[in-house]
Amino acid sequence: MRLKSFRVKEFQSVRDSGLIEVDDIACLVGKNEAGKSALLKALYRLNPVIPSESKFSVTIDYPRMDVEDYRHAVEAKKRQRAMPIWAQFALEEKEVAGIEAMFGPECLIEKTMALYKCYEDDRYFSLKVNEEKALRFLFSSADIPELTREAVAGAGLKAADVVAALNAQEQTAEIKRLVGIMTAIAKDSLIRFIYDQFLAAALPKFLYFDEYYQLSGHENIQALIERSNANGLKPSDHPMLGLIRLARLSLKEMVEAKSTIDLKGKLEGASNYLSKQILKYWSQNKHLRMTFDVRPGLPDDPPGMQSGFNIWGGVFDSRHLVTTELGSRSRGFVWFFSFLAWYSDVKRNGDKVILLLDEPGLTLHAKAQEDLLRYFETELRGEHQLVYSTHSPFMIDPRHFERVRIVQDLSIENDGDQEEETSAAGTTVLPDVFAASDDSLFPLQGALGYEIHQTLFVSPYSIVVEGAADLLFMQAISGILESSGRTGLDSRWTITPVGGASKVPTFVALLGAQRGMKIVTLLDTQKADQASIEAIYKEKLLKKSNVLTFADFIDGASEADVEDMFGLSFYLQLVNAEFAKQLSAPIKPAGIKSKHPRILKRIEDYLESHPLSSGKFGHFRPARYFAENVSSLTSSAPKEALDRFEKAFGAINRLID
Repeated sequence: MRLKSFRVKEFQSVRDSGLIEVDDIACLVGKNEAGKSALLKALYRLNPVIPSESKFSVTIDYPRMDVEDYRHAVEAKKRQRAMPIWAQFALEEKEVAGIEAMFGPECLIEKTMALYKCYEDDRYFSLKVNEEKALRFLFSSADIPELTREAVAGAGLKAADVVAALNAQEQTAEIKRLVGIMTAIAKDSLIRFIYDQFLAAALPKFLYFDEYYQLSGHENIQALIERSNANGLKPSDHPMLGLIRLARLSLKEMVEAKSTIDLKGKLEGASNYLSKQILKYWSQNKHLRMTFDVRPGLPDDPPGMQSGFNIWGGVFDSRHLVTTELGSRSRGFVWFFSFLAWYSDVKRNGDKVILLLDEPGLTLHAKAQEDLLRYFETELRGEHQLVYSTHSPFMIDPRHFERVRIVQDLSIENDGDQEEETSAAGTTVLPDVFAASDDSLFPLQGALGYEIHQTLFVSPYSIVVEGAADLLFMQAISGILESSGRTGLDSRWTITPVGGASKVPTFVALLGAQRGMKIVTLLDTQKADQASIEAIYKEKLLKKSNVLTFADFIDGASEADVEDMFGLSFYLQLVNAEFAKQLSAPIKPAGIKSKHPRILKRIEDYLESHPLSSGKFGHFRPARYFAENVSSLTSSAPKEALDRFEKAFGAINRLID
């Protein structure tokens, strides 16, 4: 049986969540206080792994501002009790096969089951079945005499009458089987019989896990036994008990162990298993090993642990040769280990469980959150369904945005004049992202931005340039050179504009962190940028041979932009064509009086005394003009400009090998 969808109503901050569809993995995304936890907690109480946590309380759980209005309305019988959780499950083949073997292929009108709970009421379910066709098939396929069939038919398929008719027949094994079935149906209903016989055992339980279920690292075993016997376990007890069961031990065995070697062996076995699981998905530190020990309490042990026996969890770091208590490790590590301990126990038992993780990995580093996503994908998907909440962009898999459900509390999304209108709106799950607020979309934007960074530069060879103008000029000139049989830029290179010289070191560091990438820079250079350019190789971000500037390919140039590769006359041709409507007259080379080494600076100086009629001069527009009109400009491109670019492209291409 698989969870297909659920809906939460009148629970904590939720008035009506709307229908929330789920598949193998569903991710509830929203900002703090949006109500993500409320959705998971309501679903958890439908069939929790800890039965004592299944109850809804009107006083605590009903939306507080209206709870008394609700109480009065129910007492006055003006409304039904609220139904905080409804869920629909799809029946799997083996469940359907069992039902159809007994009641035929036309028994189930829909191969789904709805399960729901009301405040202070038991759990209910609903199935859509065709009772008449189901019972006809039951008797038509039964091995009974024709006279018995006629007696059953005469009873009109009414369950109580059929039981009486069957009891009047010779009590063969088949008759007794049919009497048992029909007696159960007469007592309640066909739907209840199908549920009890075929579906109840297949109903998955929900395992809810948040930061409160983290291991403390040590526990007094006698106190743990007492809490277990009194059904008063603390949240942190559950992963500890899972760990103990994983070692194939019981609490009683731990305090009554007759062999120290046997006890240590079992604890080491559990330690080794969890260590391998941790290291498989924990990239932050590969030098860790879990340790567990049972020792009698001593006078200076923590409160509550001075007597009896205690279990201690530790982490041995082989790099630093030290063992530290589990509870003193980073919160992210403790969370990850605690979840693995509890889940490994569940997995070992083969329990059918749906995992509900509230803000998993919140205290993990971004790369560790990526490890956790990888764990979800490789270990959980296909084994157990997972619904988790997050507001971290690193806990959103950008390859699977279809898993994301946007959660918003409309009563806190608007300000001022709309407050009264939205105060009763509460938490809702949006059917699409178009209605989401900027705050709600931010984690998706972050995830998408990270994915773009990881995948935009798909080539293993990347040329970092300062801006889009460099990109357009280089691509266009490379095409001109290749069309005439000369050396253009190798097609394996990807040109990456980063938006200015000040951003180059950061981008080089980010791209360089991706293994197997070859990076080279081709940058504008001026005196103000010299220090940042030199820092790229002095800080060992790149080899000096990989840090190139346009000045390297212009004889005698100390400063140069990509525009200087063309020379003043040709570049003015592009400027005059692009800004024709804004110039009072075309700019002539003789009219440029500035002696600055960079063409762009000379043009800017000229425009200070001959301003454009509107707008501002920008060097992107001439580059765009050149790229759009390259076919007509090819013949007028200066030979020395083509020579400079060919020289630059040749130097860059040689760096591939």
